[in-house]
Amino acid sequence: MVNWGQIIKSFLNLFLKVNCPLCNRPAEAAMCKYCQRQLQQYKFVKPEQFWQSDRVFAWGEYGGTLKRAIAAMKYENHPELAQPLGYWLGETWRKSPIYTNFNKVTVIPIPMYPEKQRKRGFNQAELIAKYFCEYTKLPFQPQGLERIRDTQAQFSLNPAEREKNLCGAFRLGKAFCRKNLPSKVLLLDDIYTTGATTRAAEKTLQASGIEVCGIAVIATTKKTEL
Repeated sequence: MVNWGQIIKSFLNLFLKVNCPLCNRPAEAAMCKYCQRQLQQYKFVKPEQFWQSDRVFAWGEYGGTLKRAIAAMKYENHPELAQPLGYWLGETWRKSPIYTNFNKVTVIPIPMYPEKQRKRGFNQAELIAKYFCEYTKLPFQPQGLERIRDTQAQFSLNPAEREKNLCGAFRLGKAFCRKNLPSKVLLLDDIYTTGATTRAAEKTLQASGIEVCGIAVIATTKKTEL
């Protein structure tokens, strides 16, 4: 389904200065400089700190302005925010000590259920992954996974319910065939909480012999490890 609202907004942005979607100040980019500085306050000093324990690479802590930016992107029709977020995530990935070991992985975004994506007009994980790959030059495969079951929103469920909710939710995407499987992939999503979504996606990929090295996200609810 064509998202005419987003098309019209993108067209107008070529000729008109827009206001920041987070604070309504004038902005020459996806967001104003003030909000960019505010967002940087939520960036982790060591985005790779959760890699050894959970194989999670997270740009920042889910809270405050960063939480607001993700909500505005997803629920207030501001997909343009995916560009700076994807670039920032890509920049920290390239600068991290784990980059040299995973500099050729194929990036697969966590997919949305098709009907939900049609209603929203875009998949935020796919957009973030697109810009992440533009920055890192890693292979981008948006059709590596498909979501075949409409699942309940995870935030309202406890850990056990989240696992059950996602059971059988994914299948291998149309982009892959038995003769064209990547050896290693990096999953990408906007937020990491309990890891139930990651585990369900990983199980699907592993069933076809694809190794999942981990997941990269803009934000996580996990607290900084001392």
